[in-house]
Amino acid sequence: MKPSNTYRLSFIVLSLVLILCFVANISLGSIYIPFKSIFGSLFGTIDNSKWEFIVINYRLPKAITAIIVGSGLGISGLLMQTLFRNPLAGPFVLGISSGASLGVAIVILGSGLFGGALATILGYKWSIYIAAALGSFLVLLAVLAVSSKVRDTMAILIIGLMFGSITSAVVSVLSYFSSAEQLQQYVFWGLGNISNLTWEELKVFSRLYGIGLVLAIVSIKQLDAFLLGDNYVKSLGVPLKRVRHVVILSVSLLAGTITVFTGPIAFIGLAIPHLTRQIFRTSSHKILLPAVLIIGAIVMLVCDSIAQIPGSDYTLPINAVTALVGAPVVIWLLVRKRRMMF
Repeated sequence: MKPSNTYRLSFIVLSLVLILCFVANISLGSIYIPFKSIFGSLFGTIDNSKWEFIVINYRLPKAITAIIVGSGLGISGLLMQTLFRNPLAGPFVLGISSGASLGVAIVILGSGLFGGALATILGYKWSIYIAAALGSFLVLLAVLAVSSKVRDTMAILIIGLMFGSITSAVVSVLSYFSSAEQLQQYVFWGLGNISNLTWEELKVFSRLYGIGLVLAIVSIKQLDAFLLGDNYVKSLGVPLKRVRHVVILSVSLLAGTITVFTGPIAFIGLAIPHLTRQIFRTSSHKILLPAVLIIGAIVMLVCDSIAQIPGSDYTLPINAVTALVGAPVVIWLLVRKRRMMF
């Protein structure tokens, strides 16, 4: 079978698996709803208004959020691993997540300063979103400013890690002077949550995600050249700094927006690109990018379904489940000692 036919068949199978995982995710929850009633709720042919409300206003937005989070983090991880030619680079290596965490920490832990006033004016949820977005945006501006002065791509990686360390230090100082209740609120935010978005919030979330996705798609042709190094990119006449800025902006929009609306979600962005390469055995981003999008969405739906603990009223923190799925993948990659496709 030709490689193109193999890829086409793989995409068809993955698309069917994605649909099955999506339906299964909507079907699971603390309240049992018959499978027939699930479809009835989606198409407006059900008489039970309570079941319809649960499916339309809770389970469906949560499933869509899981797809956006999984695909967005997977694509962000792929872009970062390609840009830095580092198999352990993840979507948050530039400090975007740390910037968002700092913004949230100022609202929750620094409420005695001005975070409380912000929460009073905007409402608690939107104050969290805006503070996280501002934190991510400020770190993004700092990284872009520094990257325009630096020629070496690896130096940008180190600078991003340093920005992350600085913001983490500030959060630690705020934590030291915070009450137990404030610390608990901040810890709960850090555990991640994909089940609390309304349709209005999801609209904003999906639009920002869409912009980041378009920027990633625009960069596909140049990404293959980055695998061979900066000098090779320059020899092809590719504007290195411009493409680098587009990639960083795309990752910042995808990973930053996800962190803003759902909190930091671990390991998905790091593990999914490697898992995709093992399935498709190619370094072409025309294949990898859509594959990562689908596989990331599938894995996130599966993780969320596991977190529901079917048949129970309890819900596990999504970060705990993604770590249990992602960490073994990363360990397996390190133990294999086989050269990755970089």
